[in-house]
Amino acid sequence: MEKLWTGRFKKALDSEVNDFNSSIRFDSKMAKQDITGSIAHAAMLGKQGIVTEEESKAIQDTLRQILSELMSGNLSIDPLAEDIHSFVEGELTKRLGDTGKKLHTARSRNDQVALDVRLYLREQIDAICPELSELIEALLSLAAAHRDTIMPGYTHLQRAQPITFGHHLMAYAMMFLRDMDRLADCRRRMNRSPLGCCALAGTTFPIDRVYTAELLGFDGVCENSLDGVSDRDFIIELSAALSIIMTHLSRFSEEMILWCSWEFKFIELDDAYSTGSSIMPQKKNPDIAELVRGKTGRVHGDLMTILTVMKGLPLAYNKDMQEDKECIFDAVDTVLQCLSVFTPMLKTMRVLKENMKRAAAKGFINATDCADYLVGKGLPFRTAYKITGEIVAYCIEKQKTLEELALDEFQSFDPHFDADVYEHIDLTVCAAKRTSRGGTAPQSVDFEIEQAKKRLAELTEKK
Repeated sequence: MEKLWTGRFKKALDSEVNDFNSSIRFDSKMAKQDITGSIAHAAMLGKQGIVTEEESKAIQDTLRQILSELMSGNLSIDPLAEDIHSFVEGELTKRLGDTGKKLHTARSRNDQVALDVRLYLREQIDAICPELSELIEALLSLAAAHRDTIMPGYTHLQRAQPITFGHHLMAYAMMFLRDMDRLADCRRRMNRSPLGCCALAGTTFPIDRVYTAELLGFDGVCENSLDGVSDRDFIIELSAALSIIMTHLSRFSEEMILWCSWEFKFIELDDAYSTGSSIMPQKKNPDIAELVRGKTGRVHGDLMTILTVMKGLPLAYNKDMQEDKECIFDAVDTVLQCLSVFTPMLKTMRVLKENMKRAAAKGFINATDCADYLVGKGLPFRTAYKITGEIVAYCIEKQKTLEELALDEFQSFDPHFDADVYEHIDLTVCAAKRTSRGGTAPQSVDFEIEQAKKRLAELTEKK
């Protein structure tokens, strides 16, 4: 296939250099977007009289036919083409001759590729958001079912205070809601058309950039032609948002991996989302959660790739920027793949409530409530804290829990203890008393769920 830039050059590109320079193996993913953008550009050329209405119509109709054939499989992309833009224009010219050659009037591959990437990633954001929404809905449903399921809450991976499993799940729901919000903001900033910026300086032709932006569903145009062709902020921003999503999925995966171990045994993953060992018949491995955790590093690496590519580039377009696509395509595909298996894994897991409660009974996680009890009797918190610490040390020595101490043992540390202390240090009561907004009490969890549902509806509508 003849290069779009032949004319100045007297010899063909070296074959190895051609392979090195070519991007068709990955930018062919944007065939639909490339043709869609070209149809809008052709419509504008006809509207502005830059080409005749007949030529514009012929170009648009032929481009639609090429797209239809590509989608049906009746036309294959030439792997020897330099890029998707060259392939589409070459195929158009093959069918229309000189009329096809007029398509590229008032356009450069620089603004063309910038357009294609924006169109493609806009679609990918629209594909990721429903997956996140489904995950959030699954979390809200599970949180409602476990609004009063007692479990130990941790800091430093040490048992800290009693919480409900619903409260724990809602923490992740909040993270993923912020992820959806980030994607919506990213999409809004991305939704500006670079078409018409041309190579870097605009064009002498009387084009209508607002018209093509409207045809392609953009909110407006990139206001500076240099910026329009060299901006990849939107890729960096999306890559960062995807990295944060994966960080949240990885943290959740890590907890699920811990929870399904025999040391915790808080949950059991469904057989459909677990694997076995080739030598140890008793094993049930959380490989899917582990893969999600592992793939997080891959998406983080994609972010570092685009940041490093862009960090030292002068304006405007540089060939380095061809390296922007593989990393963001990989990040998008990885996130979609992980979400597609993570949500059903979550929905099908079995929660072992009794094991959670048994674990909560150990570790003195009601010690804070014991101290608060003394504060309620009039002691300063620091004094109450010290007394409770001494009681915990005594319990460890005697191999008892706080609930197992006799009243006279409590009173040996401080006379303010009375029989009502047992109610105050009951784990269910401890959790139920934390009614502050965002707290672990069942009614607080209910409120969190309702607020999350409203926010999810807003974000879904926002998209």
